[in-house]
Amino acid sequence: MHQAKRVPSMTDIRLNLDLLNDLITRARRKGADAADVLLINAVSLSVAWRLGTLERLERAEGSDIGLRVLIGHRQAIVSSSDCTLPALEDLAERAVAMARTVPEDPFCGLAESVRLVQTLPDLDILDTVEPSAEGLIAMARTAEESGRAVPGITNSQGATAGWSRRAVALIGSNKLAVHYTGSHASLSVSLLAGDDSQGMERDYDYTYAVHGAELRPAEAVGRTAAARALKRLGARKVETQVVPVVYEPREACSLVSHFLSAINGSNVACGTTFLKESLHQPVFSAGVTIVDDPLRRRGLRSKPCDDEGLPTKRQVLVADGVLQSWLLDLRSARQLGLESTGHASRSTSGPPAPAPTNAYLGPSSLEPAALIADIRQGLYVTELFSIGVNGVTGDYSCGAAGFWIENGQIGYPVHEVTVAGNLKDMFRTMSVANDLEFRDGIDSPTIRIEGMTVAGR
Repeated sequence: MHQAKRVPSMTDIRLNLDLLNDLITRARRKGADAADVLLINAVSLSVAWRLGTLERLERAEGSDIGLRVLIGHRQAIVSSSDCTLPALEDLAERAVAMARTVPEDPFCGLAESVRLVQTLPDLDILDTVEPSAEGLIAMARTAEESGRAVPGITNSQGATAGWSRRAVALIGSNKLAVHYTGSHASLSVSLLAGDDSQGMERDYDYTYAVHGAELRPAEAVGRTAAARALKRLGARKVETQVVPVVYEPREACSLVSHFLSAINGSNVACGTTFLKESLHQPVFSAGVTIVDDPLRRRGLRSKPCDDEGLPTKRQVLVADGVLQSWLLDLRSARQLGLESTGHASRSTSGPPAPAPTNAYLGPSSLEPAALIADIRQGLYVTELFSIGVNGVTGDYSCGAAGFWIENGQIGYPVHEVTVAGNLKDMFRTMSVANDLEFRDGIDSPTIRIEGMTVAGR
């Protein structure tokens, strides 16, 4: 099922670094005061399997290079997938020409050399085994067949399996020189239960990992998707009312994402977040902790340094409900008169901007069953869609499906409802269970929110 992976050799790496250094030299000769270059070499393999047939088999390989040049406080970024010497010469020419014409930005600039990462930590984010196409096909087929074998499953939307490897090299005129490689593996399946007479319901399951061997078994993924779809049969609408809403972990993480967006330094600096005045203030209920940990070994979003070459570190963003820090890159930090938190992220075609890594809502000691035990009427959410969030006001509304809670027990399935509230109020009334698992990159245990509007019939 598997074949040995070709790990980039030291010769490959030296050639890449020499190439990037040459590009910076060309840009400096053409008039740039400073420059950095990001090179991404990516390889991916993916398959799609549906109803016993291979629907897609794709392999992609490519390189993208992004050159950022600065002339005074003017900045320009140009990217290309052509790494030949004539193309790089043109890239440098275009970038410098653009930088001369754009408006000044007093907050742009490279990191000071003394602040750059010195040694990259070993985070074990590169799998040394590349799966074969046959191996991925077998995984996808097994996931779908295992789910379809469950009585009551009547159709399938298919299964997908994938693998990718991404090599990153970042060089700057500020003496920045880093390179690292990471990998990612995935498997998912979506199944349907029921028929036209009783109604049909869909659900899915998935598994992600840095190392393919740590994916959950394909049989388990298929059976879990089937069980989830079957539980949704007979879903009803409910009356509009104000009740507690409980989010299962794979949907609760979306609330963590909304919080992370609200503390993104770019949004804070622009004043376009409802938390702009909340630093060092209570934002969540007492006891709530939120952590961002880029250094977790084999983490889905782990990074040995940020995309401006600064060291990354584990940071507590919320402690006992109190907001401790923004997510900052160099530009947003300069705007706010603060120091970067090492959260710069960038593509080859755009400037750095703040982004989270392995962020999670810390667990409590409370079992999920205890979290709902005193709820007389409420909603247990297992799927969200059409999510609408106003980042300035915190207003929140989304479509939802799940199960109705009655007298502390999860009861009948519910669909076609909308849940609404304001994130400020939702955060302040949040309760947390103990069932945290690291499976998405941004993760959460089960959470409970008080007094939300559930709009039904």
